[in-house]
Amino acid sequence: MIILTSVKLTAQTAPVLDAALADKLAHLPLHCITQEFPNKTSHSADSATDAVLLPSQLHPAFYGCFDWHSSVHGHWMLVRLLKTFPDMESKDQIVATLNNTFQPEKTKEEAAYFSKYTVGKNYERTYGWAWLLKLDEELLTWDNPDARRWHEALQPLTDTILSLWKNYIPKQDYPNRTGVHPNTAFAMVFALDWARTVKDTAFEHMVIQKSLQFYKNIKAIPAYMEPDGGDFFSPSLEVADLMRRILTKKQFVTWFNQFYEERSIRQLCLLPKVSDRSDYQIVHMDGLYFTRAWCMKGIAASLPSGHRYKKLFAETANKMLALALPTISKENYGGGHWLASFAVYALK
Repeated sequence: MIILTSVKLTAQTAPVLDAALADKLAHLPLHCITQEFPNKTSHSADSATDAVLLPSQLHPAFYGCFDWHSSVHGHWMLVRLLKTFPDMESKDQIVATLNNTFQPEKTKEEAAYFSKYTVGKNYERTYGWAWLLKLDEELLTWDNPDARRWHEALQPLTDTILSLWKNYIPKQDYPNRTGVHPNTAFAMVFALDWARTVKDTAFEHMVIQKSLQFYKNIKAIPAYMEPDGGDFFSPSLEVADLMRRILTKKQFVTWFNQFYEERSIRQLCLLPKVSDRSDYQIVHMDGLYFTRAWCMKGIAASLPSGHRYKKLFAETANKMLALALPTISKENYGGGHWLASFAVYALK
C-alpha cells in the first residue's frame, strides 16, 4: 500500500493532511499494533524466566510495531488523527484498538516493567519516554469522553516515566548528539511541550536549564558532516528546534546565526539518499526527510521576515515532505511500522 502515488515536486508544494490521507496513514499502525513479530524487545533479562517471555508478556499494551517506542507513537498517531478527523472512515477500528490498549491493568503492568528488572529504569530512555509524554499530552488536550478515559488509564505509566526523567536529568552531564533514538535534544522538545501543557513548572525548569547548559554556547556546529549512515534525526536541527522554544525570538536569531555556518546549511538542504528501503537501518533516511522537515518548518516560523534562511527552510521542508510521503508502504515493514507517525507529526 503506497500512501501517495503522485505529488507535484516543487519548492512551493506544501503537502496537506486531509481526511483521505489520514485514513490511509492510519492503516499502518492499525496493521502493526497487534502484530507481535518481527520484534525487537531490547529487554535486558535478569534470569532464564524473563529471558523467554514473549513481547506481549513483557509489554501487554505496547508490544507490536516491532518495538515499544514505535507502538507508543503509533498510538499517538491514531489519537491525533481521530482527534483531528473525528468522522474518519476507520474511526470504529481506531476506537476499538485504543480501547484494547488503554486498559488499567495493562498500563499498570507497563509501568511496573520499569522497576521490575535490574536495568528497567533505563528502558527506552529517553526516546520512548518522549513519545509516551507526547501521547499523554495528545489525550489530555482532547475534550472527548473516550480520550478522558484513555488518559486516566495511561496515568500509572505517565507518572512512572515522569519520575524516571526527573531523577535522570540532574545526573545527565552530557547530551547525546546521535542522529538516532537516544538524541537528547529531540527528547527535550517533547518533554518541554508536555511540561508546559500540564503546567509542571518544576519539570519545565529542569528541561530548560539542562538544555541551556548543553546547547546555549555552541557555535559553528559541524552539520556539514551530517548525516551518519543510520540517522533519522538531524542532530543540529533538533537542537535548533529545541532552542527556538526556550529563547526569545531575538535571542534565538542571535543564537541561530552563530550556530550554523553556510556550508552546514547547504548540507542540511541536500536530499538524503535511501538506497535500500528493505534494510531496517538504511530506511531510517526516509525518517530523516520527515524530521528535517518538521524542524525546518518550526525554525522558519521562528525566524523574522527577511532572514536569509527563512524561505529556504520553509521551501526545503515542503519539498522533503512531498518526496517522503510516497515512500511509506505497509509492504515494507522496516519503514511501515513507524514512518506514518513521523509523517503525521511533520504534517501537523
